[in-house]
Amino acid sequence: MTSDEIIVGDLLDSWQQAIGEHDSGRVAALFTEDAVFQGLRPYTIGPAGVADYYAAQPAGMTVAYRVRLARRLADDVVLGWVAADFTFAQPERQPVPVNLTVIARNGDDGWRIAHYHVSPR
Repeated sequence: MTSDEIIVGDLLDSWQQAIGEHDSGRVAALFTEDAVFQGLRPYTIGPAGVADYYAAQPAGMTVAYRVRLARRLADDVVLGWVAADFTFAQPERQPVPVNLTVIARNGDDGWRIAHYHVSPR
Protein backbone atom coordinates (compact mmCIF):
# COMPACT_ATOMS: atom_id res chain seq x y z
CA MET A 1 0.00 0.00 0.00
CA THR A 2 1.35 3.45 -0.91
CA SER A 3 1.53 6.36 1.55
CA ASP A 4 -1.24 8.07 -0.44
CA GLU A 5 -3.48 5.00 -0.11
CA ILE A 6 -2.80 4.96 3.63
CA ILE A 7 -3.86 8.61 3.96
CA VAL A 8 -7.11 8.01 2.08
CA GLY A 9 -7.70 4.69 3.86
CA ASP A 10 -7.16 6.15 7.34
CA LEU A 11 -9.68 8.93 6.66
CA LEU A 12 -12.21 6.56 5.15
CA ASP A 13 -11.79 4.00 7.94
CA SER A 14 -12.88 6.73 10.38
CA TRP A 15 -15.72 7.73 8.01
CA GLN A 16 -16.85 4.10 7.73
CA GLN A 17 -16.83 3.59 11.50
CA ALA A 18 -18.74 6.81 12.21
CA ILE A 19 -21.37 5.94 9.58
CA GLY A 20 -21.80 2.47 11.08
CA GLU A 21 -22.34 4.04 14.50
CA HIS A 22 -24.78 6.61 13.02
CA ASP A 23 -22.59 9.39 14.43
CA SER A 24 -23.07 12.26 12.00
CA GLY A 25 -20.97 14.61 14.14
CA ARG A 26 -17.95 12.33 13.88
CA VAL A 27 -18.45 12.03 10.13
CA ALA A 28 -18.63 15.82 9.82
CA ALA A 29 -15.45 16.27 11.89
CA LEU A 30 -13.52 14.52 9.10
CA PHE A 31 -14.26 17.42 6.71
CA THR A 32 -12.59 20.80 6.33
CA GLU A 33 -14.52 23.97 7.17
CA ASP A 34 -14.80 24.79 3.45
CA ALA A 35 -15.37 21.23 2.22
CA VAL A 36 -17.47 20.78 -0.90
CA PHE A 37 -19.78 17.81 -0.26
CA GLN A 38 -21.89 16.25 -2.99
CA GLY A 39 -23.69 13.13 -1.85
CA LEU A 40 -26.65 11.67 -3.70
CA ARG A 41 -28.71 14.80 -3.12
CA PRO A 42 -27.88 18.51 -3.53
CA TYR A 43 -24.41 19.64 -2.52
CA THR A 44 -23.44 21.51 0.62
CA ILE A 45 -20.40 23.36 1.92
CA GLY A 46 -18.76 22.62 5.27
CA PRO A 47 -19.18 20.18 8.15
CA ALA A 48 -22.65 21.36 9.25
CA GLY A 49 -24.17 20.28 5.94
CA VAL A 50 -22.29 16.97 6.10
CA ALA A 51 -23.67 16.35 9.61
CA ASP A 52 -27.21 17.11 8.40
CA TYR A 53 -26.80 14.77 5.43
CA TYR A 54 -25.65 11.82 7.53
CA ALA A 55 -28.11 12.51 10.37
CA ALA A 56 -30.88 12.07 7.80
CA GLN A 57 -29.63 8.60 6.79
CA PRO A 58 -31.37 5.61 8.36
CA ALA A 59 -29.92 3.99 11.47
CA GLY A 60 -28.26 0.72 10.54
CA MET A 61 -26.75 2.04 7.31
CA THR A 62 -23.20 0.80 6.81
CA VAL A 63 -20.59 1.24 4.12
CA ALA A 64 -17.85 -0.98 2.73
CA TYR A 65 -15.23 0.54 0.47
CA ARG A 66 -12.05 -0.12 -1.43
CA VAL A 67 -9.55 2.43 -2.65
CA ARG A 68 -9.12 2.06 -6.40
CA LEU A 69 -6.59 4.86 -6.82
CA ALA A 70 -4.80 7.35 -4.61
CA ARG A 71 -2.60 10.04 -6.05
CA ARG A 72 -0.63 12.91 -4.50
CA LEU A 73 -1.62 16.22 -6.11
CA ALA A 74 0.62 18.39 -3.88
CA ASP A 75 2.58 17.93 -0.67
CA ASP A 76 -0.57 18.53 1.36
CA VAL A 77 -3.24 17.23 -1.06
CA VAL A 78 -4.19 13.65 -1.97
CA LEU A 79 -6.89 12.46 -4.38
CA GLY A 80 -8.71 9.20 -3.73
CA TRP A 81 -11.01 7.31 -6.09
CA VAL A 82 -13.07 4.75 -4.20
CA ALA A 83 -15.72 2.11 -4.83
CA ALA A 84 -18.21 2.15 -1.95
CA ASP A 85 -21.29 0.07 -1.19
CA PHE A 86 -23.89 1.40 1.25
CA THR A 87 -26.12 -1.24 2.83
CA PHE A 88 -29.13 -0.90 5.10
CA ALA A 89 -30.59 -2.77 8.06
CA GLN A 90 -34.03 -2.63 6.45
CA PRO A 91 -34.33 -5.77 4.31
CA GLU A 92 -36.50 -4.01 1.73
CA ARG A 93 -33.74 -1.47 0.98
CA GLN A 94 -31.39 -2.40 -1.81
CA PRO A 95 -27.65 -1.74 -1.44
CA VAL A 96 -26.40 1.44 -3.10
CA PRO A 97 -23.11 0.99 -4.99
CA VAL A 98 -21.32 4.27 -5.72
CA ASN A 99 -18.12 5.75 -7.03
CA LEU A 100 -16.64 8.18 -4.54
CA THR A 101 -13.95 10.76 -5.18
CA VAL A 102 -12.34 12.51 -2.23
CA ILE A 103 -9.67 15.14 -2.03
CA ALA A 104 -7.88 15.13 1.31
CA ARG A 105 -5.96 18.15 2.53
CA ASN A 106 -3.42 18.23 5.35
CA GLY A 107 -3.83 21.24 7.63
CA ASP A 108 -3.53 22.24 11.27
CA ASP A 109 -5.99 19.48 12.25
CA GLY A 110 -4.25 16.81 10.16
CA TRP A 111 -5.72 15.18 7.08
CA ARG A 112 -9.34 16.13 6.39
CA ILE A 113 -11.69 15.74 3.43
CA ALA A 114 -11.89 18.96 1.40
CA HIS A 115 -13.96 17.58 -1.48
CA TYR A 116 -16.39 14.63 -1.58
CA HIS A 117 -18.31 13.59 -4.68
CA VAL A 118 -20.51 10.52 -5.10
CA SER A 119 -21.99 9.16 -8.30
CA PRO A 120 -24.02 5.98 -8.86
CA ARG A 121 -22.04 2.97 -9.99
